[in-house]
Amino acid sequence: MRAADVLWVDLENPTPEEETLVFQKFFSIHFLSFEDVTRLRRLPDRPPHLPKVEEFPDYLFVIVNPLLQRFTEGLRDGHDPTLPEGTATTQLSAVLTHSLLLTHHYEPLASVTELRAFLDRHESQASRGPDYLFHLILDGMVDEYVPVLDGIDDRLDEYEAQVFSHPRKELLMNLLGTKRTVTILRKTLVYEREVLARLSRGEFGLIDVRETAYYRNVYDHLIRFTERIETSREMVSDLMQTHLAAASNRLNEIMKVLTMISTTVLPMTLIAGIYGMNMDIPGLRDWWTFPFSLLLMLLTGIAAMAFFWWKRWF
Repeated sequence: MRAADVLWVDLENPTPEEETLVFQKFFSIHFLSFEDVTRLRRLPDRPPHLPKVEEFPDYLFVIVNPLLQRFTEGLRDGHDPTLPEGTATTQLSAVLTHSLLLTHHYEPLASVTELRAFLDRHESQASRGPDYLFHLILDGMVDEYVPVLDGIDDRLDEYEAQVFSHPRKELLMNLLGTKRTVTILRKTLVYEREVLARLSRGEFGLIDVRETAYYRNVYDHLIRFTERIETSREMVSDLMQTHLAAASNRLNEIMKVLTMISTTVLPMTLIAGIYGMNMDIPGLRDWWTFPFSLLLMLLTGIAAMAFFWWKRWF
């Protein structure tokens, strides 16, 4: 997309030939930057590159980790805040010059789609420069964390109620999955916060001074979201500890009941064993011997129950 002297080229799931054409012939970048841009294609089983910003003599290179659309859509549909592949983010690489913005990503991104729609309505805004356009992408990307964090908080509230009412193995697995996702989001937010801090300080000449205020606004949002995800991380850790304590307490209660039953029945078993011996016992042939043994077993059971009641073990 071109407006005035500003050109924006967006590569969504490009082929290797398109990547070579854009990043080596149309606008040549350092081979280390090119390796970072193509990381997910070269290493499909590895996580995306962590956010970073690097300044080169003729361009500014930035990597951020937007949320996957299927992850945010899953939360809106009420699914657990976890993904089977264990990640919730993808990679967006950007190259900025005074008149050019190159963006590269393998997954569809809502923030890029929103910027494209915004420029269709307000094409003249592109003349403010690539740094302004990239700020709009970052702003939309950060705003996507709001429903995600709300969904995680709501799900943790549900888990908290279940921990006290009915702790079970499935709940612990859900907590582990949520903790993994929260850890990934926290790490991403921390690194992106550092990137935005550098962009908002006016550290780079390709970021105009008047645009640093917009980058500071995005940075403030990241600060708040980092604090929220930190709170969620502490909460999920506390819930896991509470779940383990509740499960242990429930096991102790079960063992307590079984122990009391065994202790109550043990004297009865002893009496039955004595009278069941294959030898002559005085009074064994009298008519009252059998009722007496039953009464004796009953009295020992009552005595054991009375002892438990006196100890307040019930």
